[in-house]
Amino acid sequence: MARKIIIDGKEIEAEENITLLQACEQAGAEVPRFCYHERLSVAGNCRMCLVEWVGAPKPQASCALQVKDIFPNKDGTPAKINTNSPYVKKAREGVMEFLLINHPLDCPICDQGGECDLQDQAMAYGRANFHRFNENKRAVENKHMGPLVKTIMTRCIQCTRCVRFATEVAGVPDLGATGRGEDMEITTYLEKAFASELSGNVIDLCPVGALTSKPYAFNARPWELRKTESIDVMDAQGCNIRVDARGREVLRVLPRLNEEINEEWASDKARFACDGLSRQRLDKPYVRKHGKLVPASWADAFATIAARVSETKPERMAAIVGDLAAAEEIKALKDLMTAFGVVNLDCRQEGAKLSGPRPAYLFNTTIAGVDAADALLLIGTNPRWDAPVLNARIRKAWINSSLKVANVGVPVDLTYPVEELGTNVSVLEQLADGSHPFAAVLKAAKRPMLIIGNAALTRADGAALYKLAARIAAETGMIGPAGTPAEGGWNGFNVIHTAASRVAALDLGFLPGQGGRDVAAIVDGAQKGEIDFIYSLGADEFPTDKIGRAFVVYQGSHGDAGAHNADVILPGAAYTEKDGLYANFEGRIQEAQRATFPPGDAKEDWAILRALSDVLGRRLPYDNIEALRAAIVAQAPQYAVLNRAPVHGGADPAVWNAIGADGPLEATQPLVPAIADFYLTNPIARASRTMAECSRVFVHGDHAMAAE
Repeated sequence: MARKIIIDGKEIEAEENITLLQACEQAGAEVPRFCYHERLSVAGNCRMCLVEWVGAPKPQASCALQVKDIFPNKDGTPAKINTNSPYVKKAREGVMEFLLINHPLDCPICDQGGECDLQDQAMAYGRANFHRFNENKRAVENKHMGPLVKTIMTRCIQCTRCVRFATEVAGVPDLGATGRGEDMEITTYLEKAFASELSGNVIDLCPVGALTSKPYAFNARPWELRKTESIDVMDAQGCNIRVDARGREVLRVLPRLNEEINEEWASDKARFACDGLSRQRLDKPYVRKHGKLVPASWADAFATIAARVSETKPERMAAIVGDLAAAEEIKALKDLMTAFGVVNLDCRQEGAKLSGPRPAYLFNTTIAGVDAADALLLIGTNPRWDAPVLNARIRKAWINSSLKVANVGVPVDLTYPVEELGTNVSVLEQLADGSHPFAAVLKAAKRPMLIIGNAALTRADGAALYKLAARIAAETGMIGPAGTPAEGGWNGFNVIHTAASRVAALDLGFLPGQGGRDVAAIVDGAQKGEIDFIYSLGADEFPTDKIGRAFVVYQGSHGDAGAHNADVILPGAAYTEKDGLYANFEGRIQEAQRATFPPGDAKEDWAILRALSDVLGRRLPYDNIEALRAAIVAQAPQYAVLNRAPVHGGADPAVWNAIGADGPLEATQPLVPAIADFYLTNPIARASRTMAECSRVFVHGDHAMAAE
């Protein structure tokens, strides 16, 4: 229901349930604020958003009033609100004077300088010519919040944004306030590290320099940085990010606003692993001679590969795609291998038993669609580590609705209540035949959904569990009408990937051909001497030390496990050093843009494969990235449209019957987590000192409280 209000002389109609501050902004007024944030509960404690309600005895905090609280005048005319009158300006100047009583003059050495809300508002409402307070300034000791968040708490203005974020969004009540009045301090519980995979977001939320990035401290000013819009590849959610670089070095990564994917949050791995982009880099080709890798020219490296390929039969060759590859190099490698007749191709390093048409391996509900779900079954996934920003979305749905969540797998703290159904996979059969109590919850729900993860899909009986998940979806009414959730369509069957390259590789058919081997069979064949040549496109997550005497070509950006066991190394580009298309687990196609150039002699990955194809005598039919993307679109037409989630096409039995395979369950084997360490899941993260410290503190338990 709407209500009429006159704001700065302009009459508008505003919804009754929005705040007066939001109504003022809809009318085009700019209202300063420190404590108010659109995604957090209202605190109303900074008072910077004061406005004049004509007829009221004092200024009003516009964030703490809803439009329905603004009643009409006695004569029935709409209430008048002024946001820029002298009365309002004087009130805000008084608030600013209070805020600056104890705030130190740290601007020249503060990392928030140039991006500080307090600086910006002080320019408009600060008084430079006098002050009325002669008391000593208050000083507050800095607090320990772990290896990521640096604290200078004397700068804190007690807006409590960080406390509300930790409690409401991250679901980790590690932050709070002690004391009252002038003695109030924001702190962690007994100086304990802020244990959340989303902790870095408090840096963006802090309106002053009290909470800043510890790894980025004193590195650069914002106006020195070149800002590039990109896509995060630390997981498969495809969070929108901004890469800030100076020269050839990436100094920080920040989230970008995208309501349908990550809102305005980013995981700590996406934000802080960027120091790994400049460490342990491959910057020149290498060839193994007499058991030792030695630097070589591109021509020598290509000639060595060509000599080996010329003497190897196609059935004894294989190729594996890693977790960080873009669609362009996946397509180029697939075309090159197909030109030789190689069918031993795979992108599933961890051995996930994925099959079927495109909806069978997507997150069909869509990330934004999670908001509408009212029942959720988790199968072999820990979304807090698999996709932390998605987990925050699930928590948001639980807060705003009656979402019921059940988990089949190892119990973990997901930041919301979960009904634990155990680690025995036989419970899935009970859910499929309706004999389990939670099956009734799913059937009664209007929009039920399930998420199956790698802990289930990578088991020996993963195909059978995959099939059972599809049966549960069919039996409990998860596959609803066609269309998007906003249009009333619904598809509750979801696969959650952890590899940024996975959906694109599946879309482009980088899977074993007729009679081809998967990753496990490739490794087994290499041990037995049946596979002689392996082309690894940044693949570091399979047992690279168990490939016997096979000749390995490793093309990648970092000297990780794959490079250690290679015979030829071709230095590629990291995700910030190339233009590339990535498909997130929804199937949404997004473009990452180049922020810096690769180091040394390293090249863009698709260009390496194009040049190699000439030497091998199987020239690829594209000379630039536009022609390559045209070839991708010709094979997978969905890549012609960027930034749009696929539309659910309805309950087609042919799709859902093709998922997985019937087979016995290994009921005696419990579902175990697929990720052992959230902070060290890929070569970039493993090269990062910051992620190594996070692993030590948060995963391996080296975060004893001060009281201990």
